Amino acid sequence: MPTYTIQHITEYHYDAPVIDCTNLVKIYPYQSDDQNIISQDVIITGDPSINFYIDYWGNRVGVFTITEPHQLIKIDSRITVNKENNPKKLMLPLPKILRLDYTLPEHIVSQDKILEIIRKAPATDDKKQLAAWCNEYVYNNFKYKKGITDAYTTLDDILKIGGGVCQDLAHILIQMLRTMGITCRYVSGYICPNKNGMRGQGATHAWVEVWLDEYGWYGIDPTNNIWVTDTHIKLSVGRNFNDCSPVSGTFKGIANQNLSIYVSVGYEDGHVIEDTNEVVMQQERVLIPAIIPKKYFEQQQQQQ
Repeated sequence: MPTYTIQHITEYHYDAPVIDCTNLVKIYPYQSDDQNIISQDVIITGDPSINFYIDYWGNRVGVFTITEPHQLIKIDSRITVNKENNPKKLMLPLPKILRLDYTLPEHIVSQDKILEIIRKAPATDDKKQLAAWCNEYVYNNFKYKKGITDAYTTLDDILKIGGGVCQDLAHILIQMLRTMGITCRYVSGYICPNKNGMRGQGATHAWVEVWLDEYGWYGIDPTNNIWVTDTHIKLSVGRNFNDCSPVSGTFKGIANQNLSIYVSVGYEDGHVIEDTNEVVMQQERVLIPAIIPKKYFEQQQQQQ
C-alpha cells in the first residue's frame, strides 16, 4: 500500500481587476475502498469560506466566492493518501439512471469512424476483453502529444488530429465503449509511477472506468495501455471532462484570464516528480460590467 503526498496548485491570472468570482472545485479525492485519505489541506487566496455538497456523480464539490477586487486566485491543495491495488469490495448494483447516463455515446459528426474501428473488435460478449482491445487500439493508433489539443477540443477534432493528451485519449475510448453498449465513465485524477516511463506521470491525469457486473467499476488507462494500478489516484468521475473539471467558475469584470497548473508527487523514498502546465484558455474577453473601488487602483500603484 504505497503512500503519496500530492500538491496541486491552480492559479488564475486576470489582466484587469475582477470581482464576485465564484468557483466550483473538484479537488477532493473520490471516496472509494482503494483510497485512504490521510489528510488534505486546501489554501485559497483570501481564505474564503467553502461550502460542500455531493454532486450527481458522487463527487465532493467545494464552492467559494471572492467578492473583493483581485487579479489572482491561487488554489493550493495538499493531499497525503494511501492507495491499494486490488481492494475487496461489497458489490452494489449500478442505478439504472446512471447506467443510462454512462452508456449513451456522444452525438458526433465522425461517428462512422468509430463504427469502422469497432467492427475490427473480437467477436465476444466479454466486456473486459472488449475494453482491453479498445484500450490497446487507442494506445496504438492515437498519438500522445502535448500542445495539439486543448480543453475545448471536440471528439471530431481528436479523430481528425489523431491524438492528444490523456483527456483526449480517454474521450475516444469512452466513445468506442459506449458505442459497443458498454457502460463506462471518465475519471480525473493523478498518476504516480515514480519515473518508470509512464505517460502523464507527476501530473493531472485522466482514464476510464468500465462497469463489469461481476466486479463493479474497473479502471483502464488508454494513455499507458494498462489496467489501473496503485499508482492512480482518483479525484472525480462523470460522463466526460466537463463533469470532472478540477476548477470552474465565473466572475464579473472586463478581463482575460490565464490558467496555470502545478502538480508535485512525493514518494515514500523521498523522490519528488513535478509538472507545470500553462492551460490554453479561450481568449474572448469577458465583458461583464463591475464596479471596482478607486482605492483598489490606489493600492496597486503604491505597491509598484
